[in-house]
Amino acid sequence: MTGHLLFEDTEDTMEQRQSPRFPVRFRSSFTSLNIVGGDGSIVDLSLRGCRVDSLTEVRPGTSLEVRILISEEEPPLQIQEAVVRWSRAHQFGLEFVTLAPEEWARLQHTVTQLELHPYEKEQADDSPEAA
Repeated sequence: MTGHLLFEDTEDTMEQRQSPRFPVRFRSSFTSLNIVGGDGSIVDLSLRGCRVDSLTEVRPGTSLEVRILISEEEPPLQIQEAVVRWSRAHQFGLEFVTLAPEEWARLQHTVTQLELHPYEKEQADDSPEAA
């Protein structure tokens, strides 16, 4: 079969999300057997997928293995298979397809923590507690 399934990058596609995404800034890397490999930054994350900033061009429909560095103290979160759903100017969206049970538990924990304590890249210096 030589047909390709194309995913349009429209607002309708984004409104179909079933899990809320949370803004983050995690380093990541990704590979696909003999097709593409690269590094990027995860800029939003949900239980079902993420958005990646990367200079590496990927095509919708490509299956990737993804590693997400959530903290320097832990090994990267390993996504065994994620499918590229859309791609445009240095960004692409991934849907998580396959994770090991322990990685699924880590992802759930991370997203729960993001719900409770939204990700902040830097603490504000003018916070009331700074006094």
